[in-house]
Amino acid sequence: MTTQNNPTRRKALGAGAAALGAAGGALMAAPALAQNVTRLKIQTAVPSSSIYFDLLKRFAERVDRMSAGRLKFEMLSDGAVVAAFEIVDAVDKGVVDGGYAWTHYWSGKNTAAGLYSNPAAGGGTGMDQLSHVAWLFQGGGYALYKKFYAEGLKLNIEPFMVQPMGPDPLGWFKAPIKSLEDMRKLKYRAPPGLVGEIFKEMGINAVAMPGGEIVPAAQRGVLDAAEWIGPADDMALGFHNVFKHYYLQGLHQSTDVGELLINKTAWNKLSAELKAIVEDAAMAMMTDTYTYNVFRNAQALQKLQTEHKVQVHDTPRDIFPAFIKATNTIYDREASKNPFFKEALDSQRAFAKLVVPYWNKINGLYYNLGMDSPNAAK
Repeated sequence: MTTQNNPTRRKALGAGAAALGAAGGALMAAPALAQNVTRLKIQTAVPSSSIYFDLLKRFAERVDRMSAGRLKFEMLSDGAVVAAFEIVDAVDKGVVDGGYAWTHYWSGKNTAAGLYSNPAAGGGTGMDQLSHVAWLFQGGGYALYKKFYAEGLKLNIEPFMVQPMGPDPLGWFKAPIKSLEDMRKLKYRAPPGLVGEIFKEMGINAVAMPGGEIVPAAQRGVLDAAEWIGPADDMALGFHNVFKHYYLQGLHQSTDVGELLINKTAWNKLSAELKAIVEDAAMAMMTDTYTYNVFRNAQALQKLQTEHKVQVHDTPRDIFPAFIKATNTIYDREASKNPFFKEALDSQRAFAKLVVPYWNKINGLYYNLGMDSPNAAK
């Protein structure tokens, strides 16, 4: 019996040839698939040690999984390509595909920027972090946010709110303060834009600088006090090595939301499916950030107190009314001359008038529950 005349043998050979053909087709298709992978470089305004850089990497991993590897984000730490305050222009011009910072970093272009990422003292309205996010997603804030980028800043950018990280502490001090008057004697690092103007309206000597420069400046004696983001991130940057007094209640960023910016030309090249994946992953990072913040900041605060002997203080009470008054003074002034500012502020104030009475009562429940629990700080 010869192989040529064996029908079973012929079937086996035919199957083998078909398998080789399929394999060859797969090999030929592999380069084509590789060409369909979109890679976006994202310049962030945080150092690689930041917990928010970790969260951005988790976002990139989520997009990678959801897109089956078709869309990949590469997160770059602060200063990798451009400086933090240059990110928005770099994204607009396509120097990088995307960026991560906070809208208030662009307040020099338009003061309304500060109302989206961190309206001081809740915009003077009493809104907290969660009610501000509710304004964004339920109260028309997101539509105004996108309009602001397109018409107010006139930038070629698709923006996304991704990381609600507030409230930010008042910050770190080399010596304790007991009043607003004590704070007026210090040189204090504050965020840029209107927040800095609010502090100056209060008589505080406020200066702005990127996060990575704060500790070295304090070591050189340039700063007496400074704020950044929160216990976990502040500890990662080494604030506790320079300062030993920490004030947790800060009105300047009682709400604080980090944003992802994508060059609109790059965004428009994505398929509808990939755009939906980015949008869903961005929303997922909101929840990721909320839960991450609670746990990581609590861990860090305990470590700061027990291992690094940091003293945690309540913010002096007279700072609260002074800050709220200064906020409304500055905000009313800006609203009178900037229509984009007025549109966002009016929207926030109307939303807060409805939401704050309810939400304040609910938060009162949680405050009392915590204070009466066996875990209350003594």
